[in-house]
Amino acid sequence: MANVVDVANKEAKGTDKKFTVVFVLGGPGSGKGTQCAKIVQHFGYTHLSAGDLLREEIKSGSENGTMIQNMIKEGKLVPSEVTVKLLQRAMNESGNDKFLIDGFPRNEENRVAFESVVIFLLYLFFKSLPLSIYA
Repeated sequence: MANVVDVANKEAKGTDKKFTVVFVLGGPGSGKGTQCAKIVQHFGYTHLSAGDLLREEIKSGSENGTMIQNMIKEGKLVPSEVTVKLLQRAMNESGNDKFLIDGFPRNEENRVAFESVVIFLLYLFFKSLPLSIYA
């Protein structure tokens, strides 16, 4: 049986679609969701949330979903390749070529894994609030 990373890598190959990707970054309550909704409405982007995709996979009851759930219960990070696979699948199934990705990448390894699989033009949207709002 193939492991999750092998499946992710296999699915990643064979697609040469090019995407416009905007990584939406910011702290909790900074307005990422509000801004994404406006951008979707006015500019035709598709909003993808890494967290929502992980939760949907868990709810599906798939083998992958069970693995994700177990890792989260154990306090471990889901492998980058798994999250990238879910993002890539959602991107390919959407019919769009412009995406706002919320909650990803969380670190350099996430970014590298994404870039190794998806052909894209990258933009970064960072939503910040004054530090006093977090106090």
